Amino acid sequence: MLGAIFQSLIRAIFGIVNRNAPWLIDNRTPPPPSPRTHTIKSRTLADAAARLGISVEALRAHKPVYQQVRKPKRSGGVRTLCIPDTTTRTLQRRLLRRVLNASRSHTAAFGFERGRSMVDHARLHSDRAVVIGIDIADFFPSTKAKWVYDYFIAVGWDPDAADALTRLTTFEGMLPQGAPSSPKLSNLVNHLLDARLTGLAAAFGARYSRYADDIAFSLPIDDTRLVKNLVNLAGIVIDESGYTPHMKAKLFVRRRHQRQQITGLVVNNGPPRLSRETRRWLRAVRHRLATTGKATLTPSQLAGWEAFERMVSNDID
Repeated sequence: MLGAIFQSLIRAIFGIVNRNAPWLIDNRTPPPPSPRTHTIKSRTLADAAARLGISVEALRAHKPVYQQVRKPKRSGGVRTLCIPDTTTRTLQRRLLRRVLNASRSHTAAFGFERGRSMVDHARLHSDRAVVIGIDIADFFPSTKAKWVYDYFIAVGWDPDAADALTRLTTFEGMLPQGAPSSPKLSNLVNHLLDARLTGLAAAFGARYSRYADDIAFSLPIDDTRLVKNLVNLAGIVIDESGYTPHMKAKLFVRRRHQRQQITGLVVNNGPPRLSRETRRWLRAVRHRLATTGKATLTPSQLAGWEAFERMVSNDID
């Protein structure tokens, strides 16, 4: 009896509802409009076309074409990228610059946001007693076109405009991973998810942040029961928000005596930094390129890693 009461209380506090509730599955509640979105005075199809620099007729007639490219993941498996055609990519970039970037994502969303970075995401969990990582399976393909449509309606676009913008930015009922507009949209439509998980973390005295599909919590004390309850409730919130959390293979709980890593950065006892193994690997790559001209990375890939290394090092300094 007490267990049922406790479960009901938790559901009421964190907005967790029956996983079969039709409104959650078919009409996901969109995030509230950001104050900055009120700068958009007109939200008709004509206004959408004007912001994209094309005619209403061209926007109505445009049919995005995608090329699906399968690439191996570093962790194993294959990732399918949906690469838009040139015209679609141009329009998506315009939408991102002229419309989407004017809207605020939740402060817990660190991926793909100006002024926030992977290092900022990791720094939030530096020097904590327990660090928890939960991965969302198939994040972009699981982010539904209906949620995108509901978002555009919520911030004031009329149905015709919302429909056109949704068709421009989604593919086969989902956010295409590979479209320039998808990362920002994934944050905007998940305002509610981030708000719920932020509230859950606060109730446990924890910190929460999200970098795309990587969810992180951290606690100032190591309490086994507290950690277990937090993980279980977070899984419920994620599941009932329409996603599938990896609660086995990609779930991790790290204590102080273990290496704590967030998005590949070590956060034990100090600011985020590259692991010793990664630093050694980069030195070896540089050496092989300098001496033989051959390595596991191309010069351009190495340049990307070195830029990331400098960003992390500057944060420490």
